[in-house]
Amino acid sequence: MQIDRSQVIDLLRSQGRHDHADQAQSGLPDQVDPERHSDLLAKFGISPKDLLGNIPGLGGFGG
Repeated sequence: MQIDRSQVIDLLRSQGRHDHADQAQSGLPDQVDPERHSDLLAKFGISPKDLLGNIPGLGGFGG
């Protein structure tokens, strides 16, 4: 499953993690595969499970 980098950045910003969001802007590919890019996501404090559960439309409860 591919997730747009902007969704990851929006998630980080919504959690108040603006420094990580800025780093993710240049550190993540345009399309993020949570399993394949789990090491990159970990640098920003995101686990693939948390990511999938917090992005609206991906099974999460976000609005």
